Amino acid sequence: MRDASASPPRAGVHALAAPYLLFLGDATERGFAKTALGLRDWAADKCLAEHALPAATISAGLPPMTPEAAAAAGARSMVIGVANRGGVIPAAWMPELLAAIAAGLDLVAGLHTRLGDIPALRDAALRAGTRLIDVREPPSALPIATGARRTGRRLLTVGTDCALGKKYTALAIARGLHARGQDVAFRASGQTGIMIAGEGIAIDAVVADFAAGAAELLSPDASPTHLDVIEGQGSLFHPSYAAVSLALLHGSQPDLFVVCHQPTRAQILGSPGYRVPLIEAVIQQTIAVGRLTNPAIRCAGVSLNTAGMTEGEGATEIARTAERLGLPTADPIRGGDAFERLLDACAA
Repeated sequence: MRDASASPPRAGVHALAAPYLLFLGDATERGFAKTALGLRDWAADKCLAEHALPAATISAGLPPMTPEAAAAAGARSMVIGVANRGGVIPAAWMPELLAAIAAGLDLVAGLHTRLGDIPALRDAALRAGTRLIDVREPPSALPIATGARRTGRRLLTVGTDCALGKKYTALAIARGLHARGQDVAFRASGQTGIMIAGEGIAIDAVVADFAAGAAELLSPDASPTHLDVIEGQGSLFHPSYAAVSLALLHGSQPDLFVVCHQPTRAQILGSPGYRVPLIEAVIQQTIAVGRLTNPAIRCAGVSLNTAGMTEGEGATEIARTAERLGLPTADPIRGGDAFERLLDACAA
């Protein structure tokens, strides 16, 4: 998988400087440290060390370093790897954030509170000549989509709902194809994905008129054999988030898509009364609306999130879904032969 941080920054796309020092704040619950843990799992080559307050009980298993020591060891950014309730920056974090800036590190966050809105951080960064990067803040001067076809190939992960594995599926497919020697890149459209990839645009934070244009920027012209694997967002069937899913679909112009689904989920997340659609309905709808910008769009297969199932239950569900749909079906986290067949379809 191409290291996005090694490429020149593309206009309109956030670009982060690695290696990272992961800041765990005062986290005591793993769920609030999912950004740091995701970076450890999917971008280990970008993670140099970790730093936490004495109250923290969560670790990413990296060497502990102060910002000063990490900068001396080659770190270029300190990434806030925790998301507390409300996405705020507590006063207890401020001395450590200021120490990172003073050490010459960029400060990166995906919180609701913007780093650039805090005067003390903004002034310190101006003095030190470092950057405050809020990955959920859209880059300036995003274009309106043109709908023009681009060279190269594209795969988009789509979902029957939100928050069920579109990012992990895209990462697993990109990593799997890279291991086979294919020219492939993961393209991030959400804050954690951006931190993992080292660049990207948080599509859900873009003004609606420019969202499809932002998606076009994510996967520019490439060689005919190159494949961009684009992280999906939301669901075309979600009453709250369908708009961002549609813009990402139109701007990505995918040749292929993989439907992500969690078999144990019956209701749309956060929307009582709305049932999770059938995979068949998602395939039909994605092709129907995706044909606007790519008439040749087709489904490559299905990714199932079988978390909470036993190994036997998961294998049975995967086999049953593959037989019903006549499509390669796998749980990328479980891997195995089923996932290799899904990779075959994505590479074809």
